Amino acid sequence: MLTPSKAARIKDIATLDGIRDNQLVGYGLVVGLDGTGDKTSQLLYTEQTFRNMLLEFGIRLPPNKRLQSKNIAAVALSATLPPFASIGQKIDVTISSLGDAKSLRGGTLLLAPLKGADKNVYAMAQGNVVVSGFGAQGRDGSKVTVNVTATGRIPNGATVEKTVHMPYIKNSHIKFLLNQPDFTTAERIARTINDEYGFQVAQPLSAGAVAVKLTKSVHKDNFMKGNSYVKFISGIENLTVQPGEVAAKVIVNSRSGTIVLGQDVTISPVAVSHGNLSVSVTENPQVSQPNALSLGQTRRVNDSDVQINQQTSRAFLLKPGPTLKQLVDAINRVGAAPGDLVAILEAVKEAGALHGELEVI
Repeated sequence: MLTPSKAARIKDIATLDGIRDNQLVGYGLVVGLDGTGDKTSQLLYTEQTFRNMLLEFGIRLPPNKRLQSKNIAAVALSATLPPFASIGQKIDVTISSLGDAKSLRGGTLLLAPLKGADKNVYAMAQGNVVVSGFGAQGRDGSKVTVNVTATGRIPNGATVEKTVHMPYIKNSHIKFLLNQPDFTTAERIARTINDEYGFQVAQPLSAGAVAVKLTKSVHKDNFMKGNSYVKFISGIENLTVQPGEVAAKVIVNSRSGTIVLGQDVTISPVAVSHGNLSVSVTENPQVSQPNALSLGQTRRVNDSDVQINQQTSRAFLLKPGPTLKQLVDAINRVGAAPGDLVAILEAVKEAGALHGELEVI
């Protein structure tokens, strides 16, 4: 019987091979800004884009006349095309300024294509830009900015124009890819599927993949019209499995001092001594005044005072196999700062007393 705290659905720990998102990118023009757009006299690509847009409507500007408009901005578009997206479906679009526009608030994105990595157009974007940031500036140069005003979003701002074929059934097999590769978890997933259907239909291929064969016996009762295996795959995704225990690991963020220790981390007997050494240098500038009639010159002389302060080191002993709480309490008794704690753990790992993987991010 699986305990609810440790049991997980297969759909939560694995994904079906062949089903994925696709990233889209594009370039466009935002108009209608309140004087916060690009300086077209300095950014040639913004002016060129605006001229090209006017040519589409039969308007040709004099080539020797520079634009002075501050109400337009060149922007980059980005969106994610979800799997099984259909033509006509709406997706969100993120708008980011490419030039020196101060804010995109109140602007409108003109019709722009969104392309995939294969250079094909998969969606068309257009709409009013929503900016969560706010900015204000005075004549003396002082300004206040809340969040980022040069980036915005258009909810449901793009319409899908082309679909992406995703063949998730290959050679009468489907494959589940584990989010965290683990041999134990892969074996348990295959065993759970086989126990559910009463015969060998699933087989672990590696620590990160489990293959399921779509035989006639499998889809005899689950087969739907249109040669669809949706009901069968849905039944597999909702099966519960107890994942294998994760490997003992210590995660250290050297920048913020954050340390996360797994529950299976153990320590062999080891003695740790840690002390702090601080060096302070104080500059006391002084003036050297020569005696009268000595023909000397007044000079500035630096007087440096160097002090070294070394705190008394404290040592502590870690007994065999301490628990996570005992390890943290022992280090805290030394009064170690987060940076010192990182140094202690690295030294214990190098000594071979830390049984677990030490990962510094």
